[in-house]
Amino acid sequence: MKKAPDPVDRHVGHRVRVRRLLVGVSQEKLGDALGVTFQQIQKYEKGTNRISASRLRQIADMLGVPVSFFYEGAPRQDGTPSEDAAVKPTGEAAAHDLFWTSQDLQLVRAFQRIGDNQLRRRIISLVEAIGTTPSSTDGPV
Repeated sequence: MKKAPDPVDRHVGHRVRVRRLLVGVSQEKLGDALGVTFQQIQKYEKGTNRISASRLRQIADMLGVPVSFFYEGAPRQDGTPSEDAAVKPTGEAAAHDLFWTSQDLQLVRAFQRIGDNQLRRRIISLVEAIGTTPSSTDGPV
Protein backbone atom coordinates (compact mmCIF):
# COMPACT_ATOMS: atom_id res chain seq x y z
CA MET A 1 0.00 0.00 0.00
CA LYS A 2 1.44 3.34 -1.06
CA LYS A 3 1.68 6.06 1.59
CA ALA A 4 0.21 9.47 0.75
CA PRO A 5 2.61 12.41 0.71
CA ASP A 6 2.93 14.37 3.94
CA PRO A 7 0.78 17.54 3.87
CA VAL A 8 3.79 19.73 4.65
CA ASP A 9 5.82 18.14 1.84
CA ARG A 10 2.89 18.73 -0.53
CA HIS A 11 2.60 22.34 0.61
CA VAL A 12 6.32 23.04 0.20
CA GLY A 13 6.30 21.37 -3.21
CA HIS A 14 3.28 23.40 -4.30
CA ARG A 15 5.01 26.62 -3.21
CA VAL A 16 8.10 25.59 -5.22
CA ARG A 17 5.89 25.02 -8.27
CA VAL A 18 4.04 28.32 -7.94
CA ARG A 19 7.24 30.32 -7.47
CA ARG A 20 8.99 28.50 -10.32
CA LEU A 21 6.10 29.29 -12.66
CA LEU A 22 5.94 32.91 -11.51
CA VAL A 23 9.59 33.51 -12.36
CA GLY A 24 9.32 31.56 -15.61
CA VAL A 25 11.73 28.73 -14.84
CA SER A 26 11.03 25.31 -16.38
CA GLN A 27 11.29 22.08 -14.41
CA GLU A 28 14.15 21.11 -16.69
CA LYS A 29 16.07 24.34 -16.06
CA LEU A 30 15.59 24.07 -12.29
CA GLY A 31 16.63 20.42 -12.39
CA ASP A 32 19.77 21.24 -14.39
CA ALA A 33 20.73 23.94 -11.89
CA LEU A 34 20.30 21.48 -9.02
CA GLY A 35 21.90 18.53 -10.79
CA VAL A 36 18.72 16.45 -10.85
CA THR A 37 16.24 15.43 -13.55
CA PHE A 38 13.03 17.29 -14.31
CA GLN A 39 11.22 14.14 -13.10
CA GLN A 40 12.78 14.69 -9.67
CA ILE A 41 11.51 18.27 -9.70
CA GLN A 42 8.03 16.90 -10.50
CA LYS A 43 8.27 14.59 -7.49
CA TYR A 44 9.36 17.48 -5.26
CA GLU A 45 6.48 19.61 -6.48
CA LYS A 46 3.91 16.87 -5.87
CA GLY A 47 5.34 16.18 -2.42
CA THR A 48 6.10 12.59 -3.43
CA ASN A 49 9.78 13.10 -2.56
CA ARG A 50 10.88 15.29 0.31
CA ILE A 51 13.23 18.16 -0.35
CA SER A 52 16.31 18.17 1.87
CA ALA A 53 17.26 21.34 3.73
CA SER A 54 20.33 21.96 1.56
CA ARG A 55 18.36 21.35 -1.64
CA LEU A 56 15.56 23.65 -0.47
CA ARG A 57 18.19 26.35 0.15
CA GLN A 58 19.46 25.91 -3.42
CA ILE A 59 15.91 26.15 -4.78
CA ALA A 60 15.23 29.28 -2.70
CA ASP A 61 18.42 30.92 -3.97
CA MET A 62 17.62 30.09 -7.58
CA LEU A 63 14.03 31.29 -7.33
CA GLY A 64 14.95 34.44 -5.38
CA VAL A 65 13.02 33.86 -2.17
CA PRO A 66 13.95 33.05 1.44
CA VAL A 67 13.54 29.42 2.52
CA SER A 68 10.72 30.54 4.82
CA PHE A 69 8.65 31.39 1.72
CA PHE A 70 8.04 27.69 1.10
CA TYR A 71 6.62 27.16 4.60
CA GLU A 72 4.24 30.15 4.66
CA GLY A 73 0.76 28.83 5.35
CA ALA A 74 1.95 25.23 5.79
CA PRO A 75 -0.26 22.97 7.91
CA ARG A 76 0.95 21.87 11.32
CA GLN A 77 1.82 18.24 11.91
CA ASP A 78 -1.65 17.68 13.39
CA GLY A 79 -3.18 18.91 10.11
CA THR A 80 -4.50 22.24 11.42
CA PRO A 81 -3.53 25.45 9.62
CA SER A 82 -0.47 27.25 10.93
CA GLU A 83 -0.83 30.58 12.70
CA ASP A 84 0.66 32.44 9.72
CA ALA A 85 -1.84 30.89 7.31
CA ALA A 86 -4.46 33.19 5.93
CA VAL A 87 -8.00 31.90 5.74
CA LYS A 88 -7.77 29.04 3.28
CA PRO A 89 -10.21 28.86 0.41
CA THR A 90 -12.50 25.87 0.27
CA GLY A 91 -14.12 23.89 -2.50
CA GLU A 92 -13.50 25.10 -6.04
CA ALA A 93 -11.28 27.98 -4.88
CA ALA A 94 -8.96 25.59 -3.03
CA ALA A 95 -8.72 23.29 -6.05
CA HIS A 96 -8.01 26.30 -8.28
CA ASP A 97 -5.14 27.32 -5.98
CA LEU A 98 -3.36 24.09 -6.89
CA PHE A 99 -3.49 24.65 -10.64
CA TRP A 100 -2.80 28.21 -11.73
CA THR A 101 -3.85 29.03 -15.25
CA SER A 102 -1.70 30.86 -17.76
CA GLN A 103 -3.99 33.88 -17.27
CA ASP A 104 -3.34 33.85 -13.51
CA LEU A 105 0.39 33.84 -14.11
CA GLN A 106 0.13 36.51 -16.80
CA LEU A 107 -1.76 38.79 -14.40
CA VAL A 108 0.70 38.24 -11.56
CA ARG A 109 3.73 38.85 -13.79
CA ALA A 110 2.22 42.07 -15.15
CA PHE A 111 1.31 43.20 -11.63
CA GLN A 112 4.87 42.56 -10.41
CA ARG A 113 6.20 44.96 -13.07
CA ILE A 114 4.18 47.88 -11.63
CA GLY A 115 6.59 49.97 -9.57
CA ASP A 116 4.12 52.45 -8.08
CA ASN A 117 2.88 51.03 -4.74
CA GLN A 118 -0.13 53.34 -4.61
CA LEU A 119 -1.19 52.22 -8.08
CA ARG A 120 -0.74 48.57 -7.02
CA ARG A 121 -3.03 49.11 -4.01
CA ARG A 122 -5.64 50.76 -6.26
CA ILE A 123 -5.51 47.85 -8.69
CA ILE A 124 -5.98 45.38 -5.84
CA SER A 125 -9.01 47.35 -4.63
CA LEU A 126 -10.43 47.38 -8.15
CA VAL A 127 -9.95 43.65 -8.66
CA GLU A 128 -11.43 42.86 -5.24
CA ALA A 129 -14.47 45.04 -6.06
CA ILE A 130 -14.93 43.33 -9.41
CA GLY A 131 -14.55 39.91 -7.76
CA THR A 132 -17.39 40.61 -5.32
CA THR A 133 -19.73 42.15 -7.91
CA PRO A 134 -22.32 39.71 -9.29
CA SER A 135 -21.79 39.36 -12.99
CA SER A 136 -24.25 38.61 -15.74
CA THR A 137 -22.09 35.73 -16.98
CA ASP A 138 -20.12 33.09 -15.21
CA GLY A 139 -17.85 32.39 -18.17
CA PRO A 140 -14.33 33.59 -18.79
CA VAL A 141 -13.71 37.20 -19.71
